[in-house]
Amino acid sequence: MRCVLSRLFLRLTCVGFVLISCRLTAAPPPIDALRVTILSTNLAGNPGQGGIGEWGFAALVEANGFKLLFDTGHRPDTVLNNARELKVDLSDVTHVVLSHHHEDHIGGLLRLRESLADQFPEALTQIHVGRGAFWSRGEGEFDGDGNALIAMRSQSEQLGGQFHEHAEAVALAPGVWLTGPIPRLFDEQRAMRNPVIAPGADAVPDTLPEDIALVLDTTKGLVVLTGCGHAGLINTLLQARTVARPDATVYAALGGFHLAGTPDDRITWTAERLAELGLQHLHAAHCTGIAPVYQIKDLLHLPRESAHVGAVGAVFDLSSGIHPLWIAR
Repeated sequence: MRCVLSRLFLRLTCVGFVLISCRLTAAPPPIDALRVTILSTNLAGNPGQGGIGEWGFAALVEANGFKLLFDTGHRPDTVLNNARELKVDLSDVTHVVLSHHHEDHIGGLLRLRESLADQFPEALTQIHVGRGAFWSRGEGEFDGDGNALIAMRSQSEQLGGQFHEHAEAVALAPGVWLTGPIPRLFDEQRAMRNPVIAPGADAVPDTLPEDIALVLDTTKGLVVLTGCGHAGLINTLLQARTVARPDATVYAALGGFHLAGTPDDRITWTAERLAELGLQHLHAAHCTGIAPVYQIKDLLHLPRESAHVGAVGAVFDLSSGIHPLWIAR
């Protein structure tokens, strides 16, 4: 099976070179300054620095002066308090990306907006989701549905939030892309226990069709940020290249990759694909798991400073790499 997947992968990676040859000119990568700061993940950061860990994810992205908040953590106050303690200013952040509908990625949205709305009317008002984020997940605890984001939508709109549901890739700023729906070229992740019910359709297993990632086209290669990676890490990275630059290497992968508990043979397959994509930095957080990070590090022969488990307050900087804090060293 792995041989079949590997052959398919090689065919897919070759597609990029065919596409790029059709372009008359290739514009230089627009992002030369990038900083990604983790505001919610499982590990707390440095002693005395502030910030608490939780089962969730959020990160502030700053790319050539453009800022966005990627996911909002799990508990209502976690990202708000962590940002304050870490002295991270969110008042001038207009755009929010929600990678998918799960509560551990959307839980802080309302509290963050409430805290900023009076003094900063535009803060965190432009909310981007993938198509399917508002689809029913069957009977559940959130106003009778299993999807908390459905009930949260009206509350957010009452606070001035505007949702943008994307059915395809979109650029939010020069070099800053949302993947749009991610083709599941490889069978990397299992469906959730609950169903998903699209409008006018029957219930089917929930593979998180709305799962989206952020792609940053930098002078060193693509930097890709995921919330949980429910579409599959390799599927996501291939889509990132399709969206931004088909010939680009993937310089860094950041965020949650949903690899906790993944069998060794699948970790090996993932590492082989990452090597083919040219990965140089791995800053894995949230649901990636601890062991998979260091398995991939060893398989890729990455130096210690280039592969870490993310912690609250940890930073990836395009010019200087990963600043993992003491806990991850």
